[in-house]
Amino acid sequence: MIRLQSCRKAYIRETQRTVPPEETLRLARARLPAAGITRVADITNLDRIGIPVFSSIRPTAEEGAISVYNGKGATPVEAEVSAMMEGIERYSSEIRDRETIIGRYSEVSAERTAINPEDLILPPLVPADMAIPWVEGYDIVQEEEVLVPAHAVFHPLPVTYGRLFRTNTNGLASGNTLEEATFHALMEVVERDAWSLVEVTRNTGPRIEGIDNGLAADLLAKFAAAGVEVTLKDITSDIGIPTVAAVADDVVLKDPTLLTIGMGSHTSAYIAVLRALTEVAQSRLTQIHGAREDTDKADIRKKIGYERTKRLNRHWFAECETIEFSSMPSFDSDDFLTDINHVIGRLKSAGLSRVIVVDLTRPEIGIPVVRVIVPGLEMYAMDQDRMGRRCHEARSRRLSRSQL
Repeated sequence: MIRLQSCRKAYIRETQRTVPPEETLRLARARLPAAGITRVADITNLDRIGIPVFSSIRPTAEEGAISVYNGKGATPVEAEVSAMMEGIERYSSEIRDRETIIGRYSEVSAERTAINPEDLILPPLVPADMAIPWVEGYDIVQEEEVLVPAHAVFHPLPVTYGRLFRTNTNGLASGNTLEEATFHALMEVVERDAWSLVEVTRNTGPRIEGIDNGLAADLLAKFAAAGVEVTLKDITSDIGIPTVAAVADDVVLKDPTLLTIGMGSHTSAYIAVLRALTEVAQSRLTQIHGAREDTDKADIRKKIGYERTKRLNRHWFAECETIEFSSMPSFDSDDFLTDINHVIGRLKSAGLSRVIVVDLTRPEIGIPVVRVIVPGLEMYAMDQDRMGRRCHEARSRRLSRSQL
C-alpha cells in the first residue's frame, strides 16, 4: 500500500525538488556503485550551445536496455543529477529478483482487482487474455491495491515472459521522496500522451512568444547565438497540464540528425518551458555524442538528407498562429502532494479514473523510484503499434474539421 503525504518543495528554480540539487547529487553519487554506474561525464562542450548535459554509463544493463543515459538541466549540478538519477531509474526498473504472478486476466481478475490489458492499449492482434506476469501496484485515486501486467512496469522484460507489448520507460521516475518521484512520473505520462496526440493529428499547437527575461530567455539566447533556431509550441492536451515542445533547427550545419525536439510537462508552465529547452539541448548532444544504443534513426536521416527530413516533419516547422506565454494557464504550489492531486483532478475531468503507482525502489539503492501507469493515456509517439481511444478520437476530430 502506498500512502502519499504532504511533501514540501525546498528548491523551485529550474526544477522542483524537496532538497537542493547539491544534496540530491551527494545522495545519488553515493549510490552509483550499487547501481552499476561506472562513469559520469560532462559532455556539454561537445556541442557549441553551452547548455549543460551530462552522461552516465552502466555497462551491466540487462539485454534489451541501453547502457548510456544523458541528463539535462539549466545548471551543471542539475544536469549531473539528472544523468545519475536516470541511471538509477533504469537499474531499478529491471525485474531482477522481483516476484510475479503468472496467469490470464480472466483468472487473476476473478480473485483480485486487476487492470485489463486492453485498457493499456495493446498492439493489433495481441490477445488480451494471454498468460502473462502480474505485479502489485496501488491506485492512488481509487485507493486500492491492483494487479498490473509486468510489461507495463519493468524494462526490459525478458522474452521468456511473453510479448504483450514492447516495454518502455514511460512513467518511470526517481526522486528524493516517493511523492517527488510520483509527481515527475505523472508529468512524463501526461507529456507522452500530449505528444502522441500531436503526432496523430499533425497539429503542433500555437507558437509561444513573449519569453523575454529569466532563465528561459537566457537559454533561448544561447541557441540563437549559436545559430540554432528554436521554436516553442504549446501542445497542452485536453487534460490541461502545461506541455511544451521545443523544436530545434541548426540552420548553420543543416544536419538532419540535429532537427531535434524536446518536450516538457509541468503544472508550472514556466518549468514546462525550461524542461523542453533543456531536453532539446540534450537531444542534440545525444546525437553528437553518439554513444547511446537507441540512436539508429540518425543513420536513416543521414541517408535521406536535411531537406527531406524537414519535409517529413514539416508539421513541426510550418508557420502557425501564436500565443503569448503569459496567457498559458499555470498551477503553482509549494507541495508535491498538492500538485499530484491537481493532476488527478485534471485526469478525472478527461475521463481517466485510475493512477497506479508501483514502487520500484531497490533496498540496496534507497532512492525512491516509481512507475506510474494511467490506463487510457496514449504512448503512440513512443510505440506506433499502440494507438488508443484518445488518439483515434483526436484524429477523427481533426479529419472532420478539415472537411468543413
